[in-house]
Amino acid sequence: MSTLNDNIFVTVYLGLGTNLGNKEQNIEIAIENIKKQIGKVISLSAFHVSEPLGFASVNMFLNCAVGIETALSPNELLAKTQQIEQEMGRLRKSDAAGYSDRIIDIDILFYGDSVIEDAPTLIIPHQHIQERDFVLNPLVEIAPDWVHPVLGKTITELVHELKVD
Repeated sequence: MSTLNDNIFVTVYLGLGTNLGNKEQNIEIAIENIKKQIGKVISLSAFHVSEPLGFASVNMFLNCAVGIETALSPNELLAKTQQIEQEMGRLRKSDAAGYSDRIIDIDILFYGDSVIEDAPTLIIPHQHIQERDFVLNPLVEIAPDWVHPVLGKTITELVHELKVD
């Protein structure tokens, strides 16, 4: 790990999703790799089933949220999450061609209270959190009072707003 200061740990929230193969096992393997390569897992939501978004597939998704303490920088964290995806068999990220079935997807939802807009490579917080129940429902289990640094609302408030709309 090459970080600016190995003594500074940041709370990070990740969203995990899979819709291919043994989905529970895919998430469990991803979590083990996160523990080994990224940092200490401090919270884990239940697994949630959801329909594919943005593309047609017969394969339902299994999603969860994970809270982590890490000393990695945001760019190091992005590199590690992408490395884990590749090690697990994900060949390409979603892009202009659209979404597709995937063995694992690891999204950085929050990196502390940082706001990073280094598009197209890194946008934190994830720009679609407030629109996606498959992200908010697991996240509210482990971080109900976490405040979205751009929207200024807690995860609980965002869940409520999504259900009202």
